[in-house]
Amino acid sequence: MLYLLFNEGYAATSGADRVRADLCAEAIRLARVLARLMPDEPEVLGLLALLLPHDARRATRVDAAGDSVSPEDQDRTAWNRAEAEEGAALLETTLRRGRPGPYQIQAAIAACHTTASTAADTDWADIAGLYGELERFVPSAVIRLNRAFAVGMAEGPEAGLALVAGLEREGELADYHLLPATRAGPAARRRAPGGGRRGLRAGTGARGTTPSGGS
Repeated sequence: MLYLLFNEGYAATSGADRVRADLCAEAIRLARVLARLMPDEPEVLGLLALLLPHDARRATRVDAAGDSVSPEDQDRTAWNRAEAEEGAALLETTLRRGRPGPYQIQAAIAACHTTASTAADTDWADIAGLYGELERFVPSAVIRLNRAFAVGMAEGPEAGLALVAGLEREGELADYHLLPATRAGPAARRRAPGGGRRGLRAGTGARGTTPSGGS
């Protein structure tokens, strides 16, 4: 329920505002309360560790036109570093308990973005591996699509496109609105001189309108 509340604030489904800071703040407040009440539950702490780094980037995830901005293209100087660092510290604490779960893994993916000094420093290989781990807990074609994007960033567009093609053959994502964008990103990178990552990002401006998706 708290995750859904935060998602509604992070990517509002109704109203004039794409982002609702009040809902994000309330979700984090309640997550802190829950963490105090259940200090020995790793996934409770993992949830808070997930929400904080995403909230740290909240002010930069939508541009002036109201379009989503990928983490690679966000202004990192405007991120809330205190929240990002708190989230990373909480993640380290909960992972030491040796009882991983989906919230902790998603928090680790978020931390890969917020702890990277620049977009070029993002550890996409680590992110791809984490999505693989996440799928063990939450089997999902959308998670496999996110992993395909990460693999394309880490290993090159051909590797990412091969995974996307496999998902297309399965047909589960035939109506998923982000599939064409994810497919177009590696294709653009393949055509770009030098195969730069800018081309890969070009097709993914709409990716991940919720925390688990990345923006």
